Amino acid sequence: MHENVRTNVIVNLTRTIVLTILSFITFPFVCRVLGDETIGLYTWANTFVYYFLILARISIPNFAVRECVRVRDDKKALSKKAQEFFILQAITTALSFVLMLTFVFSVDALFSEREIIFLLSVNFLAGVFSFEWIFVALEKHFYMAMRSIVVLMISAISIFVFVQYPEDIYLYALCTVGVTILTVASNLIILPRYISFKKEGKYDFRPYIKPLLVLFSISVVLALCNQSDAFILGFLDADKTEVGSYSVGLKGIEIIISITTSLGIVFMPRAAHYFQMDDKRFFNNLTRYSMNITLFITIPAIAAMTTLSEPITRLISGSYLSGGDFQESWTILAVLASMMLTYSLGDIIYTQVLIPMKKEKIYLYTILIGAVADIALSVVFGLFLFREHPAIGVALATAATDAFIIAFLIAKTWRWTAKAIFNFNTLKIAVLGVVVAVLCYFIGPLLFDVFMERFASNYTNAYIAELVSVVAIAGIVYIVGLSLLKEDLVHSFVKKRQE
Repeated sequence: MHENVRTNVIVNLTRTIVLTILSFITFPFVCRVLGDETIGLYTWANTFVYYFLILARISIPNFAVRECVRVRDDKKALSKKAQEFFILQAITTALSFVLMLTFVFSVDALFSEREIIFLLSVNFLAGVFSFEWIFVALEKHFYMAMRSIVVLMISAISIFVFVQYPEDIYLYALCTVGVTILTVASNLIILPRYISFKKEGKYDFRPYIKPLLVLFSISVVLALCNQSDAFILGFLDADKTEVGSYSVGLKGIEIIISITTSLGIVFMPRAAHYFQMDDKRFFNNLTRYSMNITLFITIPAIAAMTTLSEPITRLISGSYLSGGDFQESWTILAVLASMMLTYSLGDIIYTQVLIPMKKEKIYLYTILIGAVADIALSVVFGLFLFREHPAIGVALATAATDAFIIAFLIAKTWRWTAKAIFNFNTLKIAVLGVVVAVLCYFIGPLLFDVFMERFASNYTNAYIAELVSVVAIAGIVYIVGLSLLKEDLVHSFVKKRQE
């Protein structure tokens, strides 16, 4: 594997981990200040806006990356592509916003929440000017990492300063929207170095229509599949407290998923380049390498989060006593933990195998079936089987659907993914994952009791100390164990340091 790929992976992992830490610091604070009902309202409104964000993008960013990679060494051709994709996205964004306005002012259930919806919609209105896909295609990973860290730090500081009461939900929304605005401003300052806004010949949108229709369909169906759980739960739970618990339980899952899927920024343009050059050896090696990283991260994460779900969610939500706010969140986290693996592998198959090979329709049909199944199961489980705890029912439906999706995708791409997933190296990671689960299950409660005495029943300090200690112990055992077993990823770093 080329050294610059390894460097880009490290840069993106560092970026995502820092952003995750910032998010992990601010989210518990927001949960305690706003409470489960207000957090539930924010999550529900954000989910509603997200549907129109998907309509606005119609998957242009993914398609633009693939097309821009082909001409990234020709500034004129790249500039022309950038202008064409910007015009397309500006049109779709305007249409999406008009559609959102129609819904907000015609559906009574949405009318009362229009202020928060309009504020959050700035995300996709401003996002049209970000040109983030240009930086991905050009592999400007260091710039994107530094920019994101600075912007998220500004947002985090703003949240701590301005969000103090439950009615500050609008200030919280403004702080989150500010991330997009600052990102856009930074990108527009840097962008002229790489492209020109001077018109380079006649625009031709015809070659984009057919592939964009497929990718657009994927985006819509994927949004239904990914966001339907919280949206449906919002209708099943009138006061949105269950949505609040669900969002806390999902937060731990999103942390790991954001880390693994962020690697697509590195691997997708490379995969498209290798496949275009008919370099099947590097294409297959890249797939195996990305799968290896994903398994290396997600398997111990599943082991730790399922066994430590209660202290994790209590720390995130600030709900330290039995009952009270967010009381179902730890069960939800344990149920959804498998999604860290299933969703991450599915994302790799889509972005690094199917998109470069122009076989997006396989993903479309799979996600379409999954979306229908997810919605149906969420309603049945949430409304009937788990009527007293609809959030748990929806979580079970979501986890089951995601497991079906990844099984089907692996079956359809067996030729390119089987050896990357099912191999002796994966078995090594799985064995150490079981060791991590056992350590966390038995050591966690013991350390919590010790730290409760040490910190005079200060729950916050005790939970933090417990999690840090357990993760540190399990992490050392995990890395040392993989090193002794000569697992590919760990062994490659050890070997490189020895050289």
